[in-house]
Amino acid sequence: MGLFQEFKDRGLIAQCTDEEAVQDLLDNHKVTFYVGFDPTADSLHIGHFIQMKIMAHMQMAGHTPIALFGGGTGMIGDPSGKSDMRKMMTKETIAHNIECFKVQMAKFIDISNNRAHFVNNGDWLLNLNYIDFLREVGVHFSVSRMLAAECYKSRMENGLTFLEFNYMLMQGYDFYRLYKDYGCVLELGGDDQWSNILGGVSLVRRKEGKEVYGLTFNLLLNSEGKKMGKTEKGAVWLDAEKTPPYDFFQYWRNIADADVIKCMKMLTFLPLSEIAAYEKLEGSEINRAKEVLAYELTKLIHGEEEAAKALATARQVFSAGAVSEDMPTTTLLSEDFLDGAISVVDMMVKARLAPSKGEARRLIQQGGVTLSGQKVEAQDAKVFSADFEKGEVILKKGKKVYHRFLKG
Repeated sequence: MGLFQEFKDRGLIAQCTDEEAVQDLLDNHKVTFYVGFDPTADSLHIGHFIQMKIMAHMQMAGHTPIALFGGGTGMIGDPSGKSDMRKMMTKETIAHNIECFKVQMAKFIDISNNRAHFVNNGDWLLNLNYIDFLREVGVHFSVSRMLAAECYKSRMENGLTFLEFNYMLMQGYDFYRLYKDYGCVLELGGDDQWSNILGGVSLVRRKEGKEVYGLTFNLLLNSEGKKMGKTEKGAVWLDAEKTPPYDFFQYWRNIADADVIKCMKMLTFLPLSEIAAYEKLEGSEINRAKEVLAYELTKLIHGEEEAAKALATARQVFSAGAVSEDMPTTTLLSEDFLDGAISVVDMMVKARLAPSKGEARRLIQQGGVTLSGQKVEAQDAKVFSADFEKGEVILKKGKKVYHRFLKG
């Protein structure tokens, strides 16, 4: 099976500027391609992982990836998929975030012997002369076409700034520079980048008279059409400090039955033939597939040792009802207690088991909170210092979320 067809069979491909040409490039040639990453945080998240997995897959097939970090575009902020303008970052924050991205990405992309390139678009964007840029690049972009693009059209009602309006020109210029400097002929990205990618393909064609290509991949959506990779604690990060391996494992272990096979295909390197066997599972047997998905993804992101530890902890906690030291843990300090007690509501908010006190009270009212095996009935229920004399207090939210509390 060719690489292009495998991407199709895994449900990855969304749109392509020239499917026949791109399939030929992927299956019969060795090309240089790029994916852009704006450094909006100091860690990559699971949405980025799809792009990295595809980059790694293509590198294994002999193609040369460029990871383009947005040292320049990050100063503006991509309006795609956003209802409001992104928070503006300093150059120092952007530089720090890029270094964090490089460390995480190096686990998946081999940059030795020029097998891949880590490039910063700040190298050319930050020193541009604005008038020269408008004459060299802006002249090739139609304002009417740009306003019709989904990434801008959806922002018109909320107030698209002129700052953000420049983003498409800069991303198009990125493709042009990478074509000139590295012979890059293909840009990949999430499907929310389609309009921006088309801008780059068009710019290279107009300036160089050469054909380059764009290929977008489906976003990671659940069966209800909502973006996956979000929890009450925020994004599912690849940084173990932001999303601990056990929490990462549990996110995938607890996804909806309808989403398991899709995630296996899109996020893992498991052979499609093996995934087909899991696709036949029904009822409670689907939990086997969820466990495999969680283990494989945790192994990819955090290594085999952490994946094995998370698997063992999950089985121990859920099957035997036992307590494990690897369970997510919050240590309560003396100042957290008032007159020797702390409310269950405050405990949940402190451990980020609920985003607010109101939400914590709602969960208690619905009967979804258990403390040391006893259902919490009262919204003002408290835990006392004396309750920690035996060591720990275990809080359970819903059927699957366990959290250990210690007193420091």
